[in-house]
Order: sequence, then C-alpha cells, then structure tokens
Amino acid sequence: MKKRKIFLSATHVSPSVNKYVSRALSSNELSYYGENIEDFERALKSYLGGNKEVVLLNSGTSAIHLALIQLGVSHGDEVICQTNTFCATANPIKYVGAEPIFVDSEPQTWNICPKHLETAIKNRLEKGRKPKAIIIVHAYGMPAMIDELLMISNKYNIPIIEDAAEALGSSHRGQKCGTFGDYSIISFNGNKVITSSGGGALICNSTEEKENIIYYATQAREAKKFYYHNNIGYNYRMSNLNAGVGLGQMEVLNDYIKKRREINLFYRSVFKDIEGVNVFTENRDYVFSNFWLNCIFFDEKTAPFTKEELLKKFEEENIETKLLWKPMHKQPIYKGSMYFGYGESEKLFSSGLCLPSGSILSEEDLFRIKRTIETI
Repeated sequence: MKKRKIFLSATHVSPSVNKYVSRALSSNELSYYGENIEDFERALKSYLGGNKEVVLLNSGTSAIHLALIQLGVSHGDEVICQTNTFCATANPIKYVGAEPIFVDSEPQTWNICPKHLETAIKNRLEKGRKPKAIIIVHAYGMPAMIDELLMISNKYNIPIIEDAAEALGSSHRGQKCGTFGDYSIISFNGNKVITSSGGGALICNSTEEKENIIYYATQAREAKKFYYHNNIGYNYRMSNLNAGVGLGQMEVLNDYIKKRREINLFYRSVFKDIEGVNVFTENRDYVFSNFWLNCIFFDEKTAPFTKEELLKKFEEENIETKLLWKPMHKQPIYKGSMYFGYGESEKLFSSGLCLPSGSILSEEDLFRIKRTIETI
C-alpha cells in the first residue's frame, strides 16, 4: 500500500479564515471591493512597518508587471534580473516588451551577486544603455545582500523592484523584506508561508502610487459616469473573498514562520554528522529567514550518497522534494539573453535540493523524513 504523500509545502489554512470568508459571503462582496481587502491591506501594512502602502493583487506576477509599468519600463528597455529565480520574476519584463539581463548569484545567500550586478551595469552604460530597473529576489526566503545592493542602486540611480514573493516575514537588520525596493512584491500563492488561495501584493511608497496601481489593476477606468479608458488596464485586483482567506492567515503568520524555522533546525540536526551535505541557513547575525523552503547542497566529492540517490529514496517513500531553480539564462525561452556571472546559479541547480518545509508537517511526517535520510 502506497504511503500517504508528504508535500514540499502544502497549503496550511487556519480556522481563523472562516469568519472573514463568511463576512464576504454574507455581505455579498465577492469582487474587488469590500472590508476584507481594506483590512488585509491595513494588516499587511502594519506588519511590514515603515511608511509603506499596500495594494492587494491576484498574483505576485501581476505585481511585478505593474511595478514595471509604474517605473515606465517599455519596449526596447533593459531590466536586470536575478537568474536564480522562478520564471514569474522574469516573464513580466517580456510583458512590457523589455529585455532581461540576467545576473548570477553569490554563494552566501544564493541571491543576486553585487559584484556581478555592478559589472552588468557598467557594461550596459559603456554601450550607452542604462538599465531601467533591477529586480532582486530573496530566494527560498533568504534575504539578499541588501546593504550592497541598495548602495549600487543609489550609485547608478537605478530603481529596485524587490521580489519578496518567498520572503514574507524574513528581515534584514530588523527591517522586513518587502520594504526595501522602490516597489516590492509579495506572493500569497497556495504554497507560500500564508496564502489567500491565490494572490499577491505590490508595496509602494505613497498614496498617489497606490491609487495609480489600483487604477491600472482595475482596467484603467477613468472617474466618469460611463466606461472611459485613456490607458490599457488589467484585471489584477484581488477579490474580497480571497482577501478574507489572507486576512485570516495573518493571525497565524508568526506561528507558521516559527514552525518553518523549527524545521530548519530539524534538518540541521539530521544532517549534522553527514559530511558533504550542507543545510542552507543564515550566515549573518543580522539576517532572519522565514525558511519558506529548506534546502540542502551537496559536495559530491565528500557526500556518502548522491543527490540522485536521495531523490530516489524520497520518491520511494512518497515524500515530495524539488530541485533548486533552474537559472533563467538556461531556460529555452531566454536563450540568447545577456548574462553576467561565473556559474554559481548553475552549480546550485546541479547540487541543491529543496526538502519538505510546510508548517503543516506533523511529528510523524518529520519522523518519516528523518528515517528515510538515515536509511539511505
């Protein structure tokens, strides 16, 4: 008999969502207006801290798209983008007709390398091409090298779009990820730390920006008594029903992050005596990761088993794992795109593995995972 599946990062919906979903249903406010939207935006703004504004949208992808529009990125422009990421980070660059320039990771945080970033900027400036934006990512919830990246952004006057899709609750020097960019995005997809069933948020710096983002997210409808449009708009706003799910999840966010961090400690304990298998964790005392996904990295010269052998063993036990992100510059759709780096992201892809990390994991699940690793 096949064993019950242990998922990589299963949706974990708390009972606290029921009252807000019921409120949306009883009020008949199911579309893109209602109390849940207002309250969720207010709760997220309070949680993030700082003088920020929040717009709820239907995905993190649409948030990046609207951020690019807000920055005036258009056909023929160039946007620098971290290569070690999911395709949803890069694809919106193509939506607006711009070209991505991919930049490699550094080995400490697995995020965009400041040295390679500056090399890319200098190269484009020498060619008379100034990038319109830099998209940084906090991969797997680990904060990027924020100090260095902000310094480069300020030095060359290039705005940052901060993709914090995976990093809600992570922080750098006590400041929450999702508050460092000129525009920042968060995802509430079903596999994230908390979910709204599907959705995202765009974080901006003023009420004027917020109003403009909402304008574009609701079909760019002008304030007239009839439908009138001066610009191309989009159907990107989060529904009040989905916002109810997300609002309820805000009540358990810290608990869910605590559980994921405990799971990181669990993996560190399991692998501590296994040479050549390293658990990805914080290496700076001013960084706090939500450990959205817990990852390991193999040194195949010293590890007693290979990544492939561990993968096979997990598959036999019906335990879901995933390879790390295949770099964007190695994806067929981006063949020929510019890339600056020395192959760190490719090394991560070939030697890394994501392990079950969801806050819904039980003690029984963790025991099965531990036993599987110990019996390989």
